[in-house]
Amino acid sequence: MIFPIAIEPGDEKHAFGVVVPDLPGCFSAGDTVEEAIDNAKEAIELWLESAIDEGMPVPEPSAIEKLRKDRSLRGWLWAVVSVDLSQLSDKTERVNITLPSRVLRRIDAAAKEAGESRSGYIARRAIGTR
Repeated sequence: MIFPIAIEPGDEKHAFGVVVPDLPGCFSAGDTVEEAIDNAKEAIELWLESAIDEGMPVPEPSAIEKLRKDRSLRGWLWAVVSVDLSQLSDKTERVNITLPSRVLRRIDAAAKEAGESRSGYIARRAIGTR
């Protein structure tokens, strides 16, 4: 998926600011244009991962031509950032792990208390949701 980004010009004293218009609250910066773009990619990936974890939809990117009409971004530079959504997929994958029996018993007890499967409990705890 390719997201357009707006880059606020910087100088020797100010970083290049980045806004991702299609992802509310997603912004970044860098001391150079290249660094700003690299940091924007990371910000986009984190924004999308959080959205997916929260069950929110992933917005479709807008066309740069449409976004360039935004007067608040007049004079900014435009670029695009490509993000591989397959890295953020919720596709289930079977895994085989080895755990001490006592740890497995504690996981199973906690999962039962939470009304979840072992896999669901481990996944939820791994991503930090309650």
